[in-house]
Amino acid sequence: MSTIQRIALVLTIIGAINWGLIGFFQFDLVAAIFGGQGSALSRIIYGLVGIAGLLNLGLLFKPNEQTVRDPEPRPTR
Repeated sequence: MSTIQRIALVLTIIGAINWGLIGFFQFDLVAAIFGGQGSALSRIIYGLVGIAGLLNLGLLFKPNEQTVRDPEPRPTR
């Protein structure tokens, strides 16, 4: 997994936690930290989380490394 994918995954997890807080407690952590939903910094964070989610869509379609490897040759008798 590349560094960009790891950063995107961390941002997606942060977004998921924020959505969980919104859903269960009606508390928007990003808005609380960065000055409300309409602030420029909050909108940048929301945008980055959205882009990270789109980047992580590629992980759904990436083949598993174990299934891509060539099978070991069988010994002949």
